[in-house]
Amino acid sequence: MFAFLASTVPFIALAHAAQCSLRLDAQPDNAQVPFATAPSPAVPSQTTTAGAGLPSITPFDYSRTKVRGVNLGGWFVLEPWITPSIFEQAGNENIVDEFTLGQMMDPDAAQALLKSHWQSWITEDDFAAISAAGLNHVRIPIGYWSVPLPSSATNTSTSTAPYTPGAWPYILRALSWSRKHGIHVILDLHGAPGSQNGYDNSGQRTSTPVWGVNPSNITRTIDTLRWLTQNVGGMIDTIELLNEAAGFIGQNWADAIRQFWLDGYDAVRAVEPPTTTETPLGVMIGDAFLGLQAWTNFLTPPRGESVLLDLHSYQIFSDLELNRTLSDHVTFACTTTLPSLTTFASSNVWTVVGEWSTALTDCAKWLNGRGSGARWDGTWFPQGNPTTMVHGSCDGFTGNWTSFSDDYLSMLRQWWEVQVEIAEAAQGWIYWTWKTESADEWSYQKGLEGGWIPQDPTERKFPNICGH
Repeated sequence: MFAFLASTVPFIALAHAAQCSLRLDAQPDNAQVPFATAPSPAVPSQTTTAGAGLPSITPFDYSRTKVRGVNLGGWFVLEPWITPSIFEQAGNENIVDEFTLGQMMDPDAAQALLKSHWQSWITEDDFAAISAAGLNHVRIPIGYWSVPLPSSATNTSTSTAPYTPGAWPYILRALSWSRKHGIHVILDLHGAPGSQNGYDNSGQRTSTPVWGVNPSNITRTIDTLRWLTQNVGGMIDTIELLNEAAGFIGQNWADAIRQFWLDGYDAVRAVEPPTTTETPLGVMIGDAFLGLQAWTNFLTPPRGESVLLDLHSYQIFSDLELNRTLSDHVTFACTTTLPSLTTFASSNVWTVVGEWSTALTDCAKWLNGRGSGARWDGTWFPQGNPTTMVHGSCDGFTGNWTSFSDDYLSMLRQWWEVQVEIAEAAQGWIYWTWKTESADEWSYQKGLEGGWIPQDPTERKFPNICGH
């Protein structure tokens, strides 16, 4: 969960390509599913207006109501650990992300593979289940290559090569499904031109990301956000300017990100659709791996309005964290995360824990990147490396939940509850992720099925776990 790592994170392209840990100044670093059972509506065209003919939805009041949501990960931005079958079907071990998939696959084959995925990975049945689980938000990650930015909307390139375009109609359909089922949306720009962090979740796994040092990439990103606001701003509650921008790479990146948040905010505000309420479109920024204190008094009123900060919290991406017992995880969360989070949120901007999980290990296949093993069992580094620390076997910690022991299921439930309690001390939470092919400990959907996530998110087996 709230794995707040503080010192500089070494930039290793193979290091976690799925999620990254939020750092605080207090701690050192370190199968595809079938189609919906109901007939699926026709896919909208590129020009279809999302939400046409659907009922309106009252804007979400982030000041009074807790965010309880899930990420729809791996749908419009591929991640090998979420859908390993797609990468296995690609037939090339060098295909490690969506960039190399477009680069190395036959274009027609790539289009067919992705179209099938966009159509089937998340269906309307999933939106109905999310609503039935008492959740009020989805966060929908998208890549810039899926946004049909016209040349009239930017002075930069509109090329998406080598990415495979075509997801936009499915994104529109997702927004319509959200509206139909009364679910609020955070539309998250998860991948930017040049890669904002070098992780596969940006679309491109690379040791040399260039988004932050290429002004045309940053300009194109702002133009993309402006176009999204103009075209679908009325269908969403919040637009997230960029996911996990890597401020730890260097001061030049940190400075570029800070200016980008300001410029992106201004671009959204300049074109956002009119509202009949006093609540403007939410604008979400991230901590850029710089810690909460780096954003004290940033974009607070009057400079910013309806601004949210997105925190990503895990305690599994370093040996230091993996060494913790469940009791240690809980203690750290309650004594370090909770006060830091509440102090910041009470005097700055609305704060949402936008990614977290019940996973207690990094054992999920390819969680650290295709071809990479896990820190937990010592396979992330070459065997025999004297720095390799083995915490135990991955057996029983990942895969199908029916193989999980009763003790492990109880641990997962406790870990879910403490993280919810802490996040709801601020503005709330968005779990990562709704579903996976083969890593049930990460799946909200499977958590509901297996009982370590309650159907009612206010239900507790371990009330007041932090002693409050």
